[in-house]
Amino acid sequence: MHDRFEVSVSFDERRGCVASAPELRQPVLALSLGGLRRRIEIALLPDDVHITLQLDVRARRERDRRRRGGEGRAVFRA
Repeated sequence: MHDRFEVSVSFDERRGCVASAPELRQPVLALSLGGLRRRIEIALLPDDVHITLQLDVRARRERDRRRRGGEGRAVFRA
């Protein structure tokens, strides 16, 4: 049996992809959606959890830019 786990995802130019959900102790950060999914899986531990990423407008825009071949990687400013 798979539990379904929905995570809200946003994109911040300084931090990258940011995931938040009540079940996570703190926001999870990663440079890509794939990395974000892996970090969430590690944080949750159970193998039978199906993670659904709910992208907001900024996260969808960044995903689409990367798919089109944009600049390759996001620019992070310190």
